[in-house]
Amino acid sequence: MTQFIDGFGRAHRDLRVSLTDKCNLRCTYCMPSEHMQWLPNEQTLTADELLRIVAVACANGINDVRLTGGEPLIRHDIVEIVERIASLPSAPSVAMTTNGIRLAAHVNELVAAGLSRINISLDTLDAQRFVRLTRRNELHAVIAGIEAAMASGIRPIKLNAVLLRGLNDDEAPLLLNWAIERGLELRFIEEMPLSVGGSWSRSDYITTQDIIESLTPVFELLPLPRDVHSPAFAMQVGGTDATVGFISSISQPFCGGCDRLRLTADGQFRNCLFGSDEWDLRGLLRSGADDQALLGRMMDSVRAKKAGHGTDNLSLLQPSRSMNAIGG
Repeated sequence: MTQFIDGFGRAHRDLRVSLTDKCNLRCTYCMPSEHMQWLPNEQTLTADELLRIVAVACANGINDVRLTGGEPLIRHDIVEIVERIASLPSAPSVAMTTNGIRLAAHVNELVAAGLSRINISLDTLDAQRFVRLTRRNELHAVIAGIEAAMASGIRPIKLNAVLLRGLNDDEAPLLLNWAIERGLELRFIEEMPLSVGGSWSRSDYITTQDIIESLTPVFELLPLPRDVHSPAFAMQVGGTDATVGFISSISQPFCGGCDRLRLTADGQFRNCLFGSDEWDLRGLLRSGADDQALLGRMMDSVRAKKAGHGTDNLSLLQPSRSMNAIGG
């Protein structure tokens, strides 16, 4: 039984843990090409500090931990972190979201350490577009990472795609066909207002409905029952065993079933991706607080969770930090 139940009766069992705010890409929908202000190393949680927080959370009802960034594979101790989380007395399922660039070199170690699920970002299959999107010539490394993950035996492997108007919005059918051919589940994620510099525009972003309309001339999409706690809803691709997922944070908010909490790389506890409030756990840790004090502060955050998008309604506000700082 989870301790983490908010004032709206939502039980929280999923913890998203950012390991770093740093990334080896500079995706246009996330950050500028240069002059990023990274967290000082001394402000980032050590592996011991991170494990202490995760252990308290898992002992009180968290059963799914997803490691994010920035780019989590930048952490030199990533395999150790996965192994230690997977070895906790109240061991959760351990998942990871990665851009895939370093995945080929590490996936076998990660699977052996206890990684059970993986999501890999893939916004385009065109090398030139990849450079325009990410400002790095690394599509070959991402594809190699996907292939290595497939060979490792880890399942499920999900691909996350963000479509940007005028750049890669014509690739939805191509990406879906590529995923189906490889037995992978593709999920389209609406661009969110989480970039440094506030470049997102409500009038210009591509909605889930836009994506579905671009797919239906090529694929028969059949509705499936929705898991109220999942950020994605899935549709069956007619004539195949494949499904395609859609995460519609903007056009179709799913706050009513949200069961996620977040820990930033600098030890701040958050109850909403789009909220501005944070509860400091790093300060507690470094002042010698016991586990009960850590749990108490986590509970303060859960009890303060609002109805939707951190605003007491389902409308959307720009959060105080960018996605790479909060964790995906």
